[in-house]
Amino acid sequence: MVDAQRHIPFELKRTFYLFGTPEDTVRGQHAHQKLVQAAVCIRGSVQLKLDDGKDRASVRLDRPDKALLLEPMVWIELSDFSPDCVLLVLADDAYDENDYIRSYPEFLTALSSTT
Repeated sequence: MVDAQRHIPFELKRTFYLFGTPEDTVRGQHAHQKLVQAAVCIRGSVQLKLDDGKDRASVRLDRPDKALLLEPMVWIELSDFSPDCVLLVLADDAYDENDYIRSYPEFLTALSSTT
């Protein structure tokens, strides 16, 4: 159960989920300029690689009682989807294509212009 008032540190404005993703697929490969998200793997498992331009981390989501907060300006890659993976994503805003950075070099440039 997710209680947006207690468990999510932002106003919930959008939800979506990924399912049926082939195991050898890499998803994400982008960053958001402003969007904040929380990811919960409600079934199966998935690997998330996170890169903020300085540090890199890899997190495996494999329990429905564990969520990962995804802040703006973090490069995200999703891989190693289990066959039964269902990943729920909660977002603080509606879909906006202009918020995406889809090129890693552009992401690094955007980071350097904010410091």
